[in-house]
Amino acid sequence: MDQEGFGKQEISDFNVKEETLEGRVVGVLEQKQIVPAGADKPQLYQKLEILITRGSLKDKKITVENGNLPISNLQEYRVGDGVVITYSKDFEGKDNFYITDYVRRSALLFLFFVFVVLVVVIGRWQGIASLVGMGISFLVIFKFVLPKIYLGGDPVQIAILGSLVIIPTTFLLSHGINKKTIIAIVGTIISLVITGILASVFVDLAKLTGFASEEAGFLQAYKPGLINIKGLLLAGIIIGVLGVLDDITISQSAIVEQLKETNPKLKAGEVYKKAMAIGKDHIASMVNTLILVYTGAALPLLLIFIDNPHPFSEIINYEIIADEVVRTLVGSIGLILAVPITTFIASLVAEQKA
Repeated sequence: MDQEGFGKQEISDFNVKEETLEGRVVGVLEQKQIVPAGADKPQLYQKLEILITRGSLKDKKITVENGNLPISNLQEYRVGDGVVITYSKDFEGKDNFYITDYVRRSALLFLFFVFVVLVVVIGRWQGIASLVGMGISFLVIFKFVLPKIYLGGDPVQIAILGSLVIIPTTFLLSHGINKKTIIAIVGTIISLVITGILASVFVDLAKLTGFASEEAGFLQAYKPGLINIKGLLLAGIIIGVLGVLDDITISQSAIVEQLKETNPKLKAGEVYKKAMAIGKDHIASMVNTLILVYTGAALPLLLIFIDNPHPFSEIINYEIIADEVVRTLVGSIGLILAVPITTFIASLVAEQKA
């Protein structure tokens, strides 16, 4: 049983109110190995002195025991660590404190600061414009897409509508108002529609329900029947592909533009052939990159394949695995198709311009 689960169960049993506090470890009063009640193996026990930095007990020092209950992912805390604490009172009015997590905001803010500085220093005005576009994307997702889905809207329709706002806004901000950008926008929208259709078809063919993840089960329990979990799976595939399409379609559109400027006598077919020669290299590197990205994200899941008594054919059939396979392959197909689609459109436009 973990600390957070124990705290919530206790609060539910006695119908008491809990509060989330934040604090900093200022002292380790005691540290040793113990065997908690109900456990058969020793684990680390710590008695910590914590200075509360946020919440109703701010600036007060409290003592918290960590490791006195059986916990699977027990952490060792050190002086200076920022921690999240669940605070409640039991039926006798006694204070209960449980450390539930670390405070990570400082590290995240520093990493974001490094990211912004590099984008601005290297990208200059174009980098600043791309940051604005990123902000708009998050705004659309958090102010339109997620609230609409949460209220029971069709996730696929909402994801597409959100994409139709994100695509032109971010493309035009990042790459300027020109033919190259317009072509990339058209190629991206067409590729995204094809990806959506493929996702819908193969989610149905594979009989995926979207309930393989714990988050989906939680949503269904929290808002039963209101959120379309299967549609949520499709929307996730669409939005996931959207970000990578920018790089592909802009690159191919720019390649065609440069080829035509270098040799205006080239016909549309010749430009397409030369641009696709470069595009094939783009596809080859992109496929490898995508597989590695998805593998990195799903690494804990892939450990199921290692030293497993069940055959590969059985494991690959689990919905939690099938979800990732469909997500990876459908997304990759959509990205691959974006190369010839955008190149073809750009070649026709370049021919007409000439």
